[in-house]
Amino acid sequence: MRSKIIIIALVVIFAVFSMVDMAKAVTAETIDAGVVKSIDMLKGMSGGKTVIDKAAGLLVFPSVFKAGIGIGGEYGEGALVIDGKSVDYYNTAAASIGFQLGAQKKTIILAFMDKKALENFQNSIGWKIGADASVAVIAIGAGGSIDTSKLNQPIVAFVFDSKGLMYNLTLEGAKITKLTR
Repeated sequence: MRSKIIIIALVVIFAVFSMVDMAKAVTAETIDAGVVKSIDMLKGMSGGKTVIDKAAGLLVFPSVFKAGIGIGGEYGEGALVIDGKSVDYYNTAAASIGFQLGAQKKTIILAFMDKKALENFQNSIGWKIGADASVAVIAIGAGGSIDTSKLNQPIVAFVFDSKGLMYNLTLEGAKITKLTR
């Protein structure tokens, strides 16, 4: 029994490292193509265009890969978009311990609704959600529209999977680091 657990753990560790390699975008153009798709996905939701228009900037991670068995990790690369243009590139990484099994791919969009929050982010080194700033994760409301009650927060987040907007998620502990592209 113990050897089966070790084998399963090794397979999961291999899968996590393989997914990290897949998540690494080769070029800024590759990241930008995913960013445009992700913003279009948000724009297509009821209330999404309002969020985009009101935001001082959007930090978009088109593909964040997460995997784990007891111990897990996630990684993705994205871009900070201001006035419709990518101005900087970032990665997000997080580790977790607890009940978890499997793997998933998700898209994360952080909308900086407050210019000061955006400036604080841009001036930081190794920004960590929950430590450097609080982020409100937005849920889908009745009729498939975005729950706009939290849009008064300085930073709001949207998390999508292949089926659409996800809910009841936390981004706490994710570290975001600037990349050179």
